[in-house]
Amino acid sequence: MPNTMFPIFLKMDQIQTLVVGGGNVALEKASAILRNSPSANLTLVAPFFRPETIEYLQDFPHVRILTRGFHPSDLEGLDLIICATDSPALHADIKALAAAQHLLCNVADTPPLCDFYLGSIVQKGDLKIAISTNGKSPTLAKRIRAFLEDVIPEDVQTSLEQLEEARKSLKGDFQEKITQLNELTKNLIFKKKD
Repeated sequence: MPNTMFPIFLKMDQIQTLVVGGGNVALEKASAILRNSPSANLTLVAPFFRPETIEYLQDFPHVRILTRGFHPSDLEGLDLIICATDSPALHADIKALAAAQHLLCNVADTPPLCDFYLGSIVQKGDLKIAISTNGKSPTLAKRIRAFLEDVIPEDVQTSLEQLEEARKSLKGDFQEKITQLNELTKNLIFKKKD
């Protein structure tokens, strides 16, 4: 069956996100969010946080760290939950609570309990590409990300800015604008650096 996930880009500074966990997986999830959205409204809750997690989060003073176990009241006012502990039973409980409140939940390494996945992301200036393997192989997604990071030139931002200005100056109906943009971009090929 093909990947039926619908990719979206969220304004993480406008929603509330909770990461349950304080270990390596929680750090991986929190750092993925904060790399892409440094102003994300993020809270982490766990009875213990690895020193590496605390050290990383020091660069984000707006991120809340709650050093205690998860409470059902932690879901109040949330939009997204990410479960990243070593307790499958806790994850199942949180997923059930989240579903009852119509909250989106990601459970690390448990695709059947996930409402969404965190993709592998390539970013060059304003260009952002998310890669999903439908939860089947995060390693392959990382390899594809590395490939794209290598082949997309660092100065792609200049092209984006020039195309934005060109787009603003286009005249005509939607179809005419598409035709003109297609003509402008037909020779745009990203060449690998030597």
